[in-house]
Amino acid sequence: MNFSMIVYILAWVLKIEGASMILPLLCSLFYKENDIALCFFIIGTASILLGYILTAKKPKKIAFYAREGFVIVAACWVVLSLVGALPFFISGRIPHYIDALFEIVSGFTTTGSSILSDVEALGKGLLFWRSFSHWIGGMGVLVLVLTVLPLGGGYNMMIMKAESPGPEVTKMVPRVADTAKALYKIYFILTIIMILVFLLSGMPLFDALCIGFGTAGTGGFSIRNSGMADYSMLSQFLITIFMILFGVNFNVYYLIQRKKFSDAFHSEEARGYFIIIAASTLFITFNIFQSIGKGFLFALHHAFFTVGSIITTTGFSTLDFNEWAVPSQMVILFLMICGACAGSTGGGLKVSRLIILLKSLAKELHLIIHPEAIKKVRLEGKCLDHSVVRSVSTYLVAYCFIYMISIFLISFDGYDFLTNFSAISATFNNIGPGLGKVGPLSNFSVYSYFSKLVMIFDMLAGRLEIFPMLILFSIKTWKKTN
Repeated sequence: MNFSMIVYILAWVLKIEGASMILPLLCSLFYKENDIALCFFIIGTASILLGYILTAKKPKKIAFYAREGFVIVAACWVVLSLVGALPFFISGRIPHYIDALFEIVSGFTTTGSSILSDVEALGKGLLFWRSFSHWIGGMGVLVLVLTVLPLGGGYNMMIMKAESPGPEVTKMVPRVADTAKALYKIYFILTIIMILVFLLSGMPLFDALCIGFGTAGTGGFSIRNSGMADYSMLSQFLITIFMILFGVNFNVYYLIQRKKFSDAFHSEEARGYFIIIAASTLFITFNIFQSIGKGFLFALHHAFFTVGSIITTTGFSTLDFNEWAVPSQMVILFLMICGACAGSTGGGLKVSRLIILLKSLAKELHLIIHPEAIKKVRLEGKCLDHSVVRSVSTYLVAYCFIYMISIFLISFDGYDFLTNFSAISATFNNIGPGLGKVGPLSNFSVYSYFSKLVMIFDMLAGRLEIFPMLILFSIKTWKKTN
């Protein structure tokens, strides 16, 4: 285990996190929240100084392998969260550190679940930091590190594979550092366009920035106690459009940028993603139109917003879908698990994994009927290597195992099954609100600190595609190998 390289990259993450606190510091000063500004100044300065001390000397041995790559990713996200929680805790706005940690992990992992019943009491600076954490975590902090710290020798690809969402990670351009830069360029440009559109729709600047960060990272932290309900229907519609756009695989945008329009518009995963959105929206629209009866356009608008919010795992809400008919709630639970596209800022299982699993099922059924046949699983017109199909199956086993264990562990708090199941669905799939006692009008403060720690692990595991967190806590990872 190359510990010196692990510490070196951790130090770079500290520097980037410290620098990222400049924006909420300025926001706090602008709104005359001097105590909060002082917290950001102290924590940010300490992070940058510690980072510079630890990176003063580059390690002599820079070589590391898959094991170190997974450990680096998991450890960096843990450290990022431990430090990021300090402004909430030190300022006294969230008195218990585990609650502060839950809040910032929910931010960085773009989950959007909260323990706060009165978010507006945080103050503008902390609300900005809370939303900005979505933007930082959306594309991945280590992807950002790779744009300024190209390691060479293929080592950075191991980090990108461990952090990037989806069953398979490929380089868009020959060098991984250039791939990271291309991803962040697309991410940044889309964010700027979105914020400008929000401003033109009449949204205040502070709201446009915070809602924009949450939409881009598909995070879902609101800055008002009413969630998204107070915004105009136009603003809600625009938020829906951009949530869905950020749930698309960024490779599609890269292909469009390179004027490969045919390849972009024939993406099998993107087609599946939009079909699921359309079908779910229509089903929920007719279902709630019949049960609520407030008009077809009302039903269509809120169904579209909710479907876009849940499938992209953003978690914004315009109304309480706890009151909807059971069939609509079942569709919402499916969308929670399904998630957005691989290579997007969304969470969940990912549409590509579902497509691969369904095609693998079809293949096995075909082979049962025709044992001598040769049939390959194809995605995006290409035959998938057996290792990719195997990794998807392995991921599903780990996913189900953590799901069941997590529900069991939090069940000791004594809440009903729907609440517990949706709480784990919301945190593990990085969504935000659940059903029952953790619905859109509620929060996660009802759970014990032990259950919150379980859900903190689930949020990190869900964002990092499970394996980095499992490897970090595996005894075998730390054993010496011959």
